[in-house]
Amino acid sequence: MNTSVIIEVIGYFGSALVLVSFLMTSVVKLRVVNTIGSAIFAVYALIIHSYPTAIMNFCLVAINLHNLYRLRGSAKKTYSLVEVKPDDAYLQHVLAKYKADILACFSLADAKPAATDTVYIITCDDAIAGVTFGKLDGAVYDVALDYATPSYRDCSVGRFLCEQLAASGVKELRYSGPSENHKAYLKRLNYTEENGTYVKRI
Repeated sequence: MNTSVIIEVIGYFGSALVLVSFLMTSVVKLRVVNTIGSAIFAVYALIIHSYPTAIMNFCLVAINLHNLYRLRGSAKKTYSLVEVKPDDAYLQHVLAKYKADILACFSLADAKPAATDTVYIITCDDAIAGVTFGKLDGAVYDVALDYATPSYRDCSVGRFLCEQLAASGVKELRYSGPSENHKAYLKRLNYTEENGTYVKRI
């Protein structure tokens, strides 16, 4: 493979990463992948002496890094836990708004709060950060849904929820729903798999 082909491959790879980043629902992942893609494409632009393109992509890298720094700071924002009834109208509105995103990780049956007895909406500066519901049996919270909206997927919502549940006397969280697209989140929150059920002791 000659040098010119390698250079072209670098350019295509950088472009592909930039395009793929816009398909991501997580804002943090979008920014990270876009930063990498823009940096690679900026290097490619310098190699082929396309300086305006290089400058534009270096600016995109700077913008992404700035926004990632701001998103990192969002974990320090104050969350609020609001308990609502399973048939709460605002809850139904939130679930309908994020239905497609919720169903990417949870089953349709699990995404319905009617069969649960404990429902919380988590807010951050008046914005919806997450929704969770399940069944509370003594010190065990059987989680049916633990959903964070795309702007709050740094696990800070999950950690806040665990802290609040622990303060209320909950000792153990259990999740036995679909895990294919939820496994990474569960592991980051230190759930352990026990016979097909994910368990977190708090």
